[in-house]
Amino acid sequence: MKKLSLILVAALTWIGATAGNPDRAGSAGASQLLINPWARNAALANSAMASVNGIESTFLNVAGLAFVKNTELVFSNNQYLVGTGIQINSLGLGKRLSETGVLGISVTNMRFGEIPITETGLPEGGIGSFSPTYTNIGLSYAKSFSNSIYAGITARLISEAIYNVKAQGMSFDAGIRYVTGEKDNVRFGITLRNVGPPMRYRGDGLSTDATISTGSGTTTTLNMDQRSEKFELPSMVNVGFAYDFIFSERSKLTTNLQFTSNSFTRDQFAFGAEYAFNNRFILRGGYQYEMNVTSTENRTTVFTGPAGGFTVQVPAGKNGTILGLDYGYRVTNPFSGVHSIGVHVDL
Repeated sequence: MKKLSLILVAALTWIGATAGNPDRAGSAGASQLLINPWARNAALANSAMASVNGIESTFLNVAGLAFVKNTELVFSNNQYLVGTGIQINSLGLGKRLSETGVLGISVTNMRFGEIPITETGLPEGGIGSFSPTYTNIGLSYAKSFSNSIYAGITARLISEAIYNVKAQGMSFDAGIRYVTGEKDNVRFGITLRNVGPPMRYRGDGLSTDATISTGSGTTTTLNMDQRSEKFELPSMVNVGFAYDFIFSERSKLTTNLQFTSNSFTRDQFAFGAEYAFNNRFILRGGYQYEMNVTSTENRTTVFTGPAGGFTVQVPAGKNGTILGLDYGYRVTNPFSGVHSIGVHVDL
């Protein structure tokens, strides 16, 4: 198993070293796969791929799903780019199936509000409205192979639709985590994300009427289907490191470092820290950097770097159930940031 892990790490590292291409920024589709829908992860600026546990790990490193103790349920709402009216709702369930295996199911839905329908003859609308919807449904499985090695895989159904045009596809994630240290306080992780076949839009909205001449001054009208171009998924490789500073049984500081190699945009570095006191109150902060992120003229992302948030959780029964409230905020320019609010239940 160690040899297999080393081979996979070497292969993914090579892919990551050759994948980055900022000249292709904006040419991939299904960009919602790049949006972190979970509040705890968002507060760390996506830096926690080596330390994230539970159902939220299905976004950054699915290997962390193996740390679900029994059952975990998470709900999260994102007010995305406040001022645009975009909302993202996510629901995730993780369930331990055996001593070593955990199954996870996650659903993310992204809505853009009501948009007026317009036509060539009615450019001002007045004939109704439509609501674009992006939906991702993921099925994940993670397994602990030893006290040090954890791995997982996710298959995700992708759907983008308006009322008469849609695109559907599949993507796959794979991840590994290696845990070491005297108190298991050193963690390494690597993931390959958003790998899958190209997608293409289809539907009645791509059809058009064409008038052609049949000779002798007569014409006929034909309905023609237009074929949209295929688009690639925004594949990436993440490599991360986490270290726990354990001050006492009630106090711990976790630091995170992550490198992301993107196939269709600039590479990124993310840093984050999480302080937990008595496993009841957790404070988080992070920063995600990419080239020209502080430049209003040359940056290629709306996120300007900083993020922060917290978790408050309390026991909810004698059987060890934990109920928690999560909040995360990411700074953007323009718009008024991203607010993420979540609730998690550990049974």
